[in-house]
Amino acid sequence: MSATDTVPPDTREPRRARRDGGKPPAAPRTTWRRALRRDWQLYTLALLPLAFFLIFRYVPMIGNVIAFRKFEPGGSIFGEEWVGLRYVRMFLDDPTFWTVFTNTLVLGGLTLLFCFPLPIVLALLLNEIRTRKLKRFLQSVSYLPHFLSIVIVAGIVMQMTAVDGPINQLLKVVGEEPVPFLQKPEWFRTIYVTSEMWQTVGWGTILYLAALTTIDDQLYEAARIDGAGRWRQIWHVTLPGIRPTIVTLMILNIGTFMAVGFEKVLLLYNPLTYPTADVITTYLYRMGVESSSLSYAAAIGLFEALIGIVLITSANVISRRTVGTSLW
Repeated sequence: MSATDTVPPDTREPRRARRDGGKPPAAPRTTWRRALRRDWQLYTLALLPLAFFLIFRYVPMIGNVIAFRKFEPGGSIFGEEWVGLRYVRMFLDDPTFWTVFTNTLVLGGLTLLFCFPLPIVLALLLNEIRTRKLKRFLQSVSYLPHFLSIVIVAGIVMQMTAVDGPINQLLKVVGEEPVPFLQKPEWFRTIYVTSEMWQTVGWGTILYLAALTTIDDQLYEAARIDGAGRWRQIWHVTLPGIRPTIVTLMILNIGTFMAVGFEKVLLLYNPLTYPTADVITTYLYRMGVESSSLSYAAAIGLFEALIGIVLITSANVISRRTVGTSLW
């Protein structure tokens, strides 16, 4: 009989476990080359999107150099001579710029305040509907405004707020005088934010409804056993379950905080409403396209982009430190 056979099986196993530390064998490390050879079909699907972003997003960034150079139509695309921070000082000393900057902050803040939480509320309400046909009908109705062109939406807003439009007709019925809403600066922000809510809230529920489907039903069952009603279940189960989605979309919305809807503002505003309606993007359009001050407009656009970077970075850091969820 060999020495190995004299050792009981239950004593040989602990020795083997102690010899390898009781840890499972490490998986072979996958390099990027091996992953590329294995999944090259999937990676080829990303070529067109990458080419799109490279050509239409990153390459045009080279043109930002004209913010520091004097650009003249017909000359070099990179400007004729270096002027340093001349155009930066010009817009910082321009009172009109600070007016449009303030308007941008106010409109962006109102849009974020009203248009960001409403899709969450609507998604929670739709999630509580148990009739499948009714739920689909309400979803379809809420999605429809998203598919309308900005031009059509602006046309609807103009017709609704016209002097002889439905709103003023109702005012006449109650004995009030007609109000030219789109000629009153104090009404522009209300009209813009209301139309933005009507157009975007329904479509914004899609991601939240998808996130709601990932919540385990056993959590609701445990909450019901503990005596939680519907409101308690929403507060302690539903909202924590979609919190990563909420935080991610909030960071993205803050990153585009300064890019208030250019097309809608351009279609709805007029010189009478400039004091409250003129934002950075429309001001850039007038300075760069209508006045051909491309270097001046580039300097303002670069300033706006830097503010956006600071906002999205700050929001990401705050989110990571407070709720533990971030984009990177």
